[in-house]
Amino acid sequence: MKQDQIEKHSTAQSVILHLLPGILVGCFFLLARQPVANLGYPSIIALILAYTFILIPVELGYLLFQGKKKTGRFTLQGIISYRNSIPWWQYLVWVFVIFIAVGVIFILLKPVDSFLQGKLFFWMPDINDGLDGYYSRTTLIVTYSLVFIFVAFLTPLVEELYFRGYLLPRMQGKFAPLLHSFLFAVQHVLEPWMIITRTLGFLPILFGVKKKNIYIGIIVHILCNTVNVVTGIVFIIKLT
Repeated sequence: MKQDQIEKHSTAQSVILHLLPGILVGCFFLLARQPVANLGYPSIIALILAYTFILIPVELGYLLFQGKKKTGRFTLQGIISYRNSIPWWQYLVWVFVIFIAVGVIFILLKPVDSFLQGKLFFWMPDINDGLDGYYSRTTLIVTYSLVFIFVAFLTPLVEELYFRGYLLPRMQGKFAPLLHSFLFAVQHVLEPWMIITRTLGFLPILFGVKKKNIYIGIIVHILCNTVNVVTGIVFIIKLT
């Protein structure tokens, strides 16, 4: 799909479409957190439920709806941009380089996240509450199995299609990539202390925009989330 054939969004429209899914997820999480705790599961299960019933249906459903409006059928064809093919070796090179760049940024800014969370956002609920050994080994295994499916794979896949494949190409102005990265960070309303880190940390993923290839970002995003999940699994293995 050529850029000059894409109908651009207004600034207000871009902001709403970026932030609305995250706001809905945040509201669902806050409502589901206590019932999930009453059932004996960590609060991150409430987040997984929010992804299952809010984020994925809203974002993927909106894309399919736009496909229906354009083609008469529910499809992503003609809706998702940046689908140019590149040689396989470029995937290996760019995925590695971008993954390392993202990782370095997140590691370097970890003290900033901790400071902001402890000083400004200490009153907010922790989506990872209970993953420090409070729950049984079996409960954590069930939890991380679901986390792997939804957090490490499905959610980043849908997010990349929605945010980088659909919203970003429809933004206007030379600072669109930076604004896009900022809005993507802000829409993670349950972790506002990571706005700076996510804004800067996801900028390297936008390199795929220059290559007109969304698949680079999808792979990197999935790898980044998978690392977090694997870290949790290692933690479970070490539990006695």
